Amino acid sequence: MRPSLVLALAALLATGTTAAAQHRGAAAPGNTLRPFRSTAELRGFVAELASARSRPAPPVAPNVPSCSPPSAPGAARGTIAGRVTGEDGKPLSGVQVRVACDAAAAVTNAEGRYILSSAPGTRSVTASAIGRTTRQVAVTVNAGQAVALDFVLAPAAVALQGVVAGIETVTNTQHDGVDEGGIVKTHGDHLVILRRGRLFTVRLGSSKLRPVSSVDAFGPGIDPEDGWYDEMLVSEDQVVVIGYNYDGGGTEIGLFGINAAGRLRHRATYHLRSDDYYSSRNYASRLLGDKLIIYTPLDLPLDGSDPAGWLPALRRWHPGAREGEFTPIASSTRVFRPARPLGAGDHAALHTVTTCRLRGTPMSCEATAVIGPSGSVFYVSPGAVYVWTTAWQRNGAGEAVLYRMPLDGSRPTALGVSGSPIDQFSFLESDDRHLNVLVRSGGGGARMWAAERGTGELSLLRVPVAGFGDGRQDAGPSRYRPLPGAGPGAVQNRFVGSYLLYGAGSGWGHPGPARDAAVHVVPWARPRTPVRRLALPHAVDRIEAMGGDALVVGADAHDLHFTAVHLAAIPVLGARYTRRGASQGETRSHGFFYRADGPAAGVLGLPVRHAGKAGYEQLEEGSASIVFLANDGAALRELGELAAQPERAAEDGCVASCVDWYGNARPLFLRGRIFALMGYELVEGAMDGNRIREVRRTDFTPRRATSSR
Repeated sequence: MRPSLVLALAALLATGTTAAAQHRGAAAPGNTLRPFRSTAELRGFVAELASARSRPAPPVAPNVPSCSPPSAPGAARGTIAGRVTGEDGKPLSGVQVRVACDAAAAVTNAEGRYILSSAPGTRSVTASAIGRTTRQVAVTVNAGQAVALDFVLAPAAVALQGVVAGIETVTNTQHDGVDEGGIVKTHGDHLVILRRGRLFTVRLGSSKLRPVSSVDAFGPGIDPEDGWYDEMLVSEDQVVVIGYNYDGGGTEIGLFGINAAGRLRHRATYHLRSDDYYSSRNYASRLLGDKLIIYTPLDLPLDGSDPAGWLPALRRWHPGAREGEFTPIASSTRVFRPARPLGAGDHAALHTVTTCRLRGTPMSCEATAVIGPSGSVFYVSPGAVYVWTTAWQRNGAGEAVLYRMPLDGSRPTALGVSGSPIDQFSFLESDDRHLNVLVRSGGGGARMWAAERGTGELSLLRVPVAGFGDGRQDAGPSRYRPLPGAGPGAVQNRFVGSYLLYGAGSGWGHPGPARDAAVHVVPWARPRTPVRRLALPHAVDRIEAMGGDALVVGADAHDLHFTAVHLAAIPVLGARYTRRGASQGETRSHGFFYRADGPAAGVLGLPVRHAGKAGYEQLEEGSASIVFLANDGAALRELGELAAQPERAAEDGCVASCVDWYGNARPLFLRGRIFALMGYELVEGAMDGNRIREVRRTDFTPRRATSSR
């Protein structure tokens, strides 16, 4: 079950066909992943996985000591210190050094040096870095004494074994033409809003904002107590709500009709087998035309159960719906073997991409799935879904495989890789048919809050899409460009134009003083051009595209700072604006929006709250206002704010999705008008000279309980 608010925050703050194969970029069947030929073959594969899991652990190698009992709290510890270099003697920075069976870990500095403490005894120390061989050495540590231990890491060997067009959007999407599930969309003269288990429509009249319709975001008769209703998309006269229902056994897809008057009505609800897809940064659904794309993971059952009980399947919900009503949407022959053997300690998962056609009744869906380790980050380009899977990290040295699942239905391909991306913004499938990915050596995917954590060396991976195959090939060391570290904190990253930008900030924690803060600017297509480190007086909590330039937003304990980055031939810092006594009101990417009024001019909006607020507080405390800034290329100038009126808030009787995991505030630019959505309030502003002023508002708080049980 999705964790409770208190437990979640505590955990966070602790530490195909032949024709299809001929599609541009599609790999030939002989150089793709191998599907299972039958259900019996799939069943046998899973049985072997279960058998391997139940076998006794192999004997420990002589140079890898077994774990001794943990020392008592407060017991004296020893120290291990040294230097890590390459074969050429040059220091390696960002290398992870870990002690097995201990919480001790360190990352090497610019001189390649590290220092860590360890419990006494014989210890196995591992040094690992992307694109380098992993070294493991046994040392004896005595209480109160220091041990010197240096490592030389050689390059790893290379395996050679073989916006929907024409539709206005109010969502800050990663790719034009690829809409993302959000909390607010447009339909004609109406906004469609998803909030706390209900759908609302508001008519955007020229003289009045008028709430029109509201319905439960779940089907009649569904008990929403075990459901979360997170994302919403609009396709023609259909509203699609994506949620997760623990009682329903997976992802819930609700279809609602909407007419020209903005009236809503429930059409159907479907359940899709999956585990919870939640991520603190990513969105589970995308929309390309009338094609709904959903990525869902499912931990592979190793209990000998019939695959018919866990293969991708869809069920149309009705009162009394039974488990046996799930209809397969992928046969065993659309499930593909892992590109690499899974280890006995790896948690295997079924990574499924489901495509649903929204036209027609009933809704039709088909799925493709690959088996791989459970840790994952996924990214959707206009032509494919990429799933980066990360194995269980043995002493920080887990193996990773990147899968490419084309949206034209052709067979998936794969590539052996190292490390893990931070989130979906770590990816860019560029126009030159390359995939570019920012990776770090320590990380376990982006599900739940994993994107907020992670350590280790950073590198830029750049590989041709044509280089993907059956997964036996590796992206060799030359494909990884080592990058400077981002600094302490939660890493933020974004591809803007021909550059990758990254830095670190407070994330979901409390903002604090910036220490050696900077944004790094990487020309991703020019490996010989140096990385630019641009020092900042504030942390990096958000990176956004601002026309052809970029914007970095970060808070300290007192103020919220906006800094432009001009992405010229030599990137430089541009204009800066400081919002006194404020912090970000939203950490979600959709919380920001920019309206371009010219090549270097536009207006941006961002939800804000009072100073010093931790990112996680957005779940309980709404944004105070949305601030709007003008960008004229040379300056960032405040236009004013549209403020919430929480003192007028009424009780909504919420019984479903009563925590705003996906946020509740958005700046909106629509047909020359400016709006601020804050909870149940929608405020419109207008320019009065060089300032924005409020001209009208409405409150669409439901006046009754969202459902009865």
